[in-house]
Amino acid sequence: MVRGRLWRLSNPALDPAERERLVQQLMTARRAVRMAKGDPDALRAARSSVDAAKRALGERGLPWWTDGAPDYNRRLVGNTPYADWYETVSAKDAG
Repeated sequence: MVRGRLWRLSNPALDPAERERLVQQLMTARRAVRMAKGDPDALRAARSSVDAAKRALGERGLPWWTDGAPDYNRRLVGNTPYADWYETVSAKDAG
């Protein structure tokens, strides 16, 4: 969760070596985004690389889980069934 939004985790079924390779690919793509400022073509390509890495990690795209649970990725937690849980967790952190 980041700033009140739910974010999907990477697929835990990924082989650790594959996950590490994909994380390195993601970090390289994020650096390319930072370096591409001012060059629309380079920025588009870099953002596409970020998206590809996140999809390969399972953080975007079709859900990697198979239990039929809905995908609340990027949703405000208050607008999901996790709202009550979040209030409980937030209250513990505040106190």
